[in-house]
Amino acid sequence: MVTTEVKAPRNGFATFLLFVCALAFVTAALVRLLGIDGTRYMIAATSLTPYYTVLGLLIGLFALMRRRWVIGLTMTLVGIVLVANVAPRAFSDARPNGVGQQVRLMTSNLLTGIADAEFIVQEVRKRDVDVLALQELTPEMVRDLDRAGLNQVLPNRVFLDEPGGSGSGLASRYPLRQRNLTPPGTLQQAGALVDLPGKDVEVVSVHPLPPVVTAGPEAWQRELAGLPSPDSTGALRVLAGDFNATLDHVGLNRLLNKGYVDAADQVGKGLIHTWPSNSGFWPPPVTIDHVLVDSKIIVDTVDVFDVPGSDHRAVVTQFVVPRL
Repeated sequence: MVTTEVKAPRNGFATFLLFVCALAFVTAALVRLLGIDGTRYMIAATSLTPYYTVLGLLIGLFALMRRRWVIGLTMTLVGIVLVANVAPRAFSDARPNGVGQQVRLMTSNLLTGIADAEFIVQEVRKRDVDVLALQELTPEMVRDLDRAGLNQVLPNRVFLDEPGGSGSGLASRYPLRQRNLTPPGTLQQAGALVDLPGKDVEVVSVHPLPPVVTAGPEAWQRELAGLPSPDSTGALRVLAGDFNATLDHVGLNRLLNKGYVDAADQVGKGLIHTWPSNSGFWPPPVTIDHVLVDSKIIVDTVDVFDVPGSDHRAVVTQFVVPRL
């Protein structure tokens, strides 16, 4: 008696769905890996790289279990490459002990000046902040901050406050000298030299126009490209604020390649989201507020926390400016 094994027919619709998922995943991965900013929709998709990396890996493994070998292997291999790019952000890098001037810097987007000024000053006091970078700083918010006592804690300032969301500012316990470190842009980006004991440091309160505006991402690309490179011969530089970019965007990576270090990435907190605060599942939380420091600066700690009234979380970084 001869028996033949009858294979169960494959579900063509399931295979088609897996193929569509694979096509979308590989396309998004190539946009990220090749450093293509493209349209505002592509830029928005790139900001979700950590999410679709996990999803793509899971779908790839599912496809392998269903013996869709080509689809499964393709998605799994591409997913592994993406993991190699994303996962290191969750692990701290080896770094020497810093010898020099310790600085605590806080950056906060104030949401058109409606954030809780008293809370911000309270955190500045509690965390012993030395330099405060503010975005979306309005004249009304300046008055609220002073009523809450900011001018007593951080008396030195370079404020470019404006109505709406275009203002910016820096406040410091150390003397400040205003510096024009960025070309004119859509939004203000205050810059200053902080006169520290020892080696001085230049700070920019960063706020390029968001790339997802109707007009397109050209202004965002231009303004990211206009941020100053590290200065190998002068003061060390720190860029702090709302970059409207994640570590997966090519504009931010260009800055890192020039000699900056992302503080949160350095201490293993590069995947902690900063926008929107108190978010549910939509929009997906992303990390667009950063502190970039010159690679000569040693990062000690990073903390991220909600600010009442703002849709951005604040970032506080402690670092050591070496005595060069």
